[in-house]
Amino acid sequence: MNDSHFDSFSAALGFPLDDFQIEGCHAVEADHGVLVCAPTGAGKTIVGEFAVSLALSRGTKCFYTTPIKALSNQKYHDLVTAHGEDVVGLLTGDVSINASAEIVVMTTEVLRNMIYAQSGALDRLSHVVMDEIHFLADASRGSVWEEVILNLDESINIIGLSATVSNSEEFGEWLSTVRGDTQVIVSEHRPVPLDQWMMVGKKVFPLFEPGSHEVNRELQRTIERLESGDAEEGREDYRSGQGFRARSRGGRDERPPLRSGRPRTGDRHRAMGRPEVLQVLKGRNMLPAIVFIFSRAGCDGALYQCLRSQLILTDQTEADEIGRIIDAGVEGIPEEDLEVLNFRQWKAALQRGFAAHHAGMLPAFRHIVEELFVKGLVRTVFATETLAMGINMPARSVVLEKLVKFNGEAHVELSPGQYTQLTGRAGRRGIDVLGNAVVQWAPAMDPRSVAGLASARTYPLISTFQPGYNMSINLLGTIGYEPSFRLLEKSFAQFQADGSVVDEVREIERAEHRVKQLRDQLDEAVAAVNPPRRDDEADVAEQLVDYIRLRRQLSDEEKQARRYGLEQRSQETLHLLGKLQLGEVIAMPGRKRPVLAVVVTPASQQRDPRPLVITETGWSGRIDVSDFANPPMVLGHMRLPRNVTHHPRKNSKFIIDAFRRNNYGRPNKLKLEARVKDTAEVVELRKSIREHPVHHWPATDREQLARIAERLTRRERDLERLEGKVSKATDTLGRTFERIINLLAEMDYVDKSGDEPRITEEGERLARIHNGSDLLVAQCLKRGIWDELDPAELSGAVSLCTFENRKEGRGEPEAATDRMADAMNATVRVWTELSADEQRHRLPITRYPEAGFALAVHQWAAGAPLGYCLAAAAESGAELTPGDFVRWCLQVIDLLEQVAKTGYTKDLQRTARQAIEAIRRGVVAIGA
Repeated sequence: MNDSHFDSFSAALGFPLDDFQIEGCHAVEADHGVLVCAPTGAGKTIVGEFAVSLALSRGTKCFYTTPIKALSNQKYHDLVTAHGEDVVGLLTGDVSINASAEIVVMTTEVLRNMIYAQSGALDRLSHVVMDEIHFLADASRGSVWEEVILNLDESINIIGLSATVSNSEEFGEWLSTVRGDTQVIVSEHRPVPLDQWMMVGKKVFPLFEPGSHEVNRELQRTIERLESGDAEEGREDYRSGQGFRARSRGGRDERPPLRSGRPRTGDRHRAMGRPEVLQVLKGRNMLPAIVFIFSRAGCDGALYQCLRSQLILTDQTEADEIGRIIDAGVEGIPEEDLEVLNFRQWKAALQRGFAAHHAGMLPAFRHIVEELFVKGLVRTVFATETLAMGINMPARSVVLEKLVKFNGEAHVELSPGQYTQLTGRAGRRGIDVLGNAVVQWAPAMDPRSVAGLASARTYPLISTFQPGYNMSINLLGTIGYEPSFRLLEKSFAQFQADGSVVDEVREIERAEHRVKQLRDQLDEAVAAVNPPRRDDEADVAEQLVDYIRLRRQLSDEEKQARRYGLEQRSQETLHLLGKLQLGEVIAMPGRKRPVLAVVVTPASQQRDPRPLVITETGWSGRIDVSDFANPPMVLGHMRLPRNVTHHPRKNSKFIIDAFRRNNYGRPNKLKLEARVKDTAEVVELRKSIREHPVHHWPATDREQLARIAERLTRRERDLERLEGKVSKATDTLGRTFERIINLLAEMDYVDKSGDEPRITEEGERLARIHNGSDLLVAQCLKRGIWDELDPAELSGAVSLCTFENRKEGRGEPEAATDRMADAMNATVRVWTELSADEQRHRLPITRYPEAGFALAVHQWAAGAPLGYCLAAAAESGAELTPGDFVRWCLQVIDLLEQVAKTGYTKDLQRTARQAIEAIRRGVVAIGA
C-alpha cells in the first residue's frame, strides 16, 4: 500500500507493530469490517485507534464504544492526547463533552439509543470501533451489542476488538452475514510472555517443567511431603526451597533471620499472611501485583491486614505525591461522610503502597486507586474479578489466593476462560519482559488441576440476545414489523441456534432408531426369559421399563438429597466456624485420618467466618466454609500462651508439642464427603420399588433384563432432551418478538387495527424508556401512580424499578410517608398484573420491584448524610457499602432523567428534575 494513511500512522507511533496489528490496519483502510481477537495486553486497540485516525484523515466521523464508563473515560483521555480536545468528545449517559465532535467515545448503550432516536449525530459516520466486543455474551447487557451491530447502517464499518475466543470464525461468519465482508484476524501471541508459578509457603515454584506442559516434579514432591506431614522431609523441602530461591537471585539468600539459626517447624506448612506474600513478591521483583480475592469483604480484610503490619512499599516522596492526588480527588466530599468511609485508614494504606478495588467502594475512591496504580505509585491492589473486565490496569504479577469462587448459588471452580481473563492482567507491554501468574497453594489443591487451567487459553462466545419491550417497540417504530421480524432472525443468537439445529435433527433421527432397536431387543429378551406374571398384568416389557424409571427417579432424588445435604452441612459448618473460640481444638476431615487443629484467632465476623488455626503438623492458615464438606468436630480446649493472638505463628512449636502430648480424643474417622439423610421422597420411592411386581422376579432374570431396559430409558431421555432443544431453537426470536407485540397491542402501546402494526403515542413513550423494567415503568407513568409525590418520595418510588438487593439483611422495607407507601404498593400491584399477562403470553417475567433502597434514597434526596442513609438501607433489609449506595443512586438518577422526558404531566417532569438535583450531591456527584 504505497502512500497509504497507514504509513504515516505507523511512522508516528515510534515503535514497530506486530503482524496482526498491521493486518488489521490494512483491512480497515481497505474498508472491510474487521474482527480482531487477541489476548489482553496484546495491543489490539491499535487497530481501533487507526480507524479513528483514518476517519479524521478522510473528513468522516468515528465512534469508539466501550462497555463501561471508566473505559470510556480512559479512552477519551488517550484520544485527546493523540488528536486534541477540539475533535474528540465523550458521551456516557451522565457526562457529555463536545458531543458533536468528529470522534466521540461512548458507552455502547448511548450508541444504541442514538440509532433508535435516528440521531443526526450519525450523519457522516464511517467507522464504529466496538472495544471489548466479547461483552456480547454478558447475560445482562449483551443484547445491546447485537442491537447496534444489527441496526447500524450497512455503509458503516464495524471494527470489533475482542479477547481471544475459541469460536472467532463462527462470530466472524455471522458478522459477514449481517454486515457484509468482515475480516477475522486472530492472534494468540502474548507480547509479554506469562510465567506460571505456584507459591507454597515462602517458596515459589515454576508450575511447569522447563519447556513442557508437565507439572514441575519438585513442586509435586514438595506438596506430597507437606500433605503427608513428614517433619524431616518437610525441613529438607524448606532448605531445598531456599536454595532454589537463592539460585534465582544470583546466589543471594535473603531469608529472614531466625533466632535459632534454623527454620521453625511451623514454617514448612503455614499459609502466609498477605504482608508476607507481598514481601516474597517484592524480593523476587514481582511487584506491582494484583491479588484477586473473590469477595469484597476479603479485599477489605486484606487491606487492613497489611495496615496492621509493618509493610511499606513506597518511599516518602511517593507517599507525599499519593497524598496530594488523594486530597484533590476527594475534594467536595463532606468531612462527616469521609469519616463514615474510613477515609484516614484508606489514605494511610494508599500512602504505604497498597489498596483494595471492588464495586462496593465509592467510585471516587476507585478512580483514585486506578490513577495511582497506573502511575506506579501503588504497588499492590487487592481486587475482585470485576477488575479483570474493567479499565487497563496491567501489573507485573497476578496472584490468585483460591481457584474457587462463589457464583451466587454455590462455590464453584474457576473456568479456564476466567483464569485466562484474570491472569491476562500480568505483564506490562513496554515495561516488563515477563508477566507472572502466581497461585497460592493450600491443602487439597492439586497442581495438575492448576496446570489444566493455565494450559487452556480460550473460551467460546455465546450470544445472550433476547428481544425486550423497548427493543421491540423501537424496531417496530423505525423499520416496521416484517423487517423487524427478519432482523431478529439474523441475530447471532439465532445464528448459533440454527447452526446446531440441523445436526440435532439428524441426531434425533439416530436417537429414534436406537430407541426402536432397544425396544425390539427388550421384547426378544423378555420372551426368552419369560418372567413370572399374572394374567391381568399389562405388557411385561412396559412393566420392566416402568420399574427402571422408578429406579432412575430414585437415583435422581438421592442426588438432589445429596445437594440439599451439602447445603445443610455448609450451614452447619458456617455456624460452627463462627462460634469457635480461642484455644478450642477441632478435628478436621483428612485423607487418611482426621487432622487436629487449634484455634489461635477466632473469626472476626459471622457472615463469612474465617478463624485462624494451627494444625498438629504446624500448618497455619485461615479456614472457611469452602474447605469442608462436613463440619469439623470440637474435641476440647488447649491452654495457649497469652500472646498467641498477637503472634500466633510464633507459637507453632508449642502447639505441635501440645498435640504430641495429648491426642484430645481424636476420632477414628471423619468422612470427607457430606453426610446425607434420606428425604421423604427417597423413602417413598424405595417403598414403591419394593412393592413393584418386577421387584419380585428372580434377581438373575430381572437384572439381565434391567440392563437392556436401563439403556432404553437412557436413550429415551436423550431423545426427549434433543427434541426439547430443537423445539426451543425453532421457537425463534422472531416468534418472541411476535408475542411481545401482541401483549403491547393489548396494552395500547401498539395499534394492530390496520394492515401493519404501528406504535401509538403510548408506545413512543415506551420507546424512550431504557430500563430493565421498562414496561413496568411505562405502566406506572401511564396510570399516574407517581404523579402526586414530592422529589424525595418520587426518588424512593422509582427505585423499586432499578434496585436489586445483592445482600439481604434483617430489616424490612418501609416508606418514609403514607403517600410514598401508597405509590410503592401501587407499583407492586401493577407488577402483579403485568407478570400474569407475561405468563399468559409465554414471555420472561419482569423482575419483582424491590423496596430495600427506597427509604435510603428518600432520605438522601431529603438531605440526610451518608451514614444516616446507609443505616436506613440496613433497616429496610439492604446491606449496602458506600459504593453500592452511590451506584444505586446513579441508577435512580438515570431513570428519573427518563421520567423527566416521558412523564405525562409537566408537574411530574419538574418533580423528576428536582429529584435529580437533590440526589446529585456529595459522594454521588463525585461518583457520577
